[in-house]
Amino acid sequence: MSIQAPALPQKINLRRPDIMEAVQAQVLSHYRSELVERIRANGGVLSAGDLTVKLAKEFGFCYGVERAIDLAYAARKSFPADKPIFLLGEIIHNPEVNDQIRNLGIKTISNKPTDAEINQLHREDVVIIPAFGTEVATRRKLEEKGCVLVDTTCGDVMSVWKRVRQYSKEAVTSIIHGKAKHEETKATTSQATAYGTGHYLVVFTLAETDYVCHYILHGGDKQEFLNKFKGAYSAGFDPDLHLQAVGVANQTTMLRGETEEVQRRLKATMTTKYGEAEVDQHFRFFDTICGATQDRQDALQKLLTQPLNLLIVIGGYNSSNTSHLAEMGEAKLPTFFIKNAAKMESDKLIVHYDQHKHEEVGTCDWLPSGKITVGITAGASCPNNLIEDTIRRLFDLRGIAVQSLLGH
Repeated sequence: MSIQAPALPQKINLRRPDIMEAVQAQVLSHYRSELVERIRANGGVLSAGDLTVKLAKEFGFCYGVERAIDLAYAARKSFPADKPIFLLGEIIHNPEVNDQIRNLGIKTISNKPTDAEINQLHREDVVIIPAFGTEVATRRKLEEKGCVLVDTTCGDVMSVWKRVRQYSKEAVTSIIHGKAKHEETKATTSQATAYGTGHYLVVFTLAETDYVCHYILHGGDKQEFLNKFKGAYSAGFDPDLHLQAVGVANQTTMLRGETEEVQRRLKATMTTKYGEAEVDQHFRFFDTICGATQDRQDALQKLLTQPLNLLIVIGGYNSSNTSHLAEMGEAKLPTFFIKNAAKMESDKLIVHYDQHKHEEVGTCDWLPSGKITVGITAGASCPNNLIEDTIRRLFDLRGIAVQSLLGH
């Protein structure tokens, strides 16, 4: 009896001109903002009365996010209305965008589906892989099931995957600067172990990096090490064995300066331990910070050099790149991280996300009276229509209708 080989995953061209033309019109109707475009054309500044709003030069949707959304919309346009389409978790980290995707009739399943969820899928069901990718094991299960995959994984994320796979082949342990529980980092760590005996360790802070460096140089309590990083290393990871050759990679949305510092400290540690002549045998590094993330960080850095009374950062609370923008603001001036304009309840109360408490908090008397300048930026997963809503709300709180400023 012959054994039938599993079918290769089907590929489908969603970028046909007729489909993309309809998709572009739909996406623009959902997310575009004429107001934001006009402010951008005016140097990023809008003033009226005693309120001035200044937009960072780079903000909002990046190319990877736009591509992911386009492909999700194109999937719905391409297949019959009664054909089920599933999405692994969230397409991007923005609640309003994910609501819109659900409104298209696309069903959400776990980003790491259980066997029960996989069993409910049928051959040729359409499954969308989100912008930050999915774990290797999940992809393999979907392929074995015969699902049609619409892969929206960002190219910058795939560059990191290529890097950690290379480390794995060279028996180099990937030290990944990121959040161990973030979907992108989970997908990346799965790549590090997918093709053999590769290992990984995730570090989130410089303090954790220093702990690893100290262990490399001086050894220590192995069990304490493993307890400290529980959930953030590969199966069978042994710090005594697997920290002899390391390569740094990162979640693409981290702060560049911090990733560079992780890299610098680990290289210095390996140089101290093995000597300058041997360091290349024990240390690798490749710059895998996403260009769009960096552009937004650089633009905010520039905005923060100008006189501002406060900063508003708009985006999903679980968005890594947005949270870093909020961190940058907090270091300089009063900063409010909000997911939409409704959080500005009045000029006396704003409800915003506190990253230290991991919850929304209220701040009273947040909008000063008199002449003020408010800086605004948004994460790479935040659409322009939400930025417009925020700008309109700010002027509303001062009794100014934006329409009157724009002449319509």
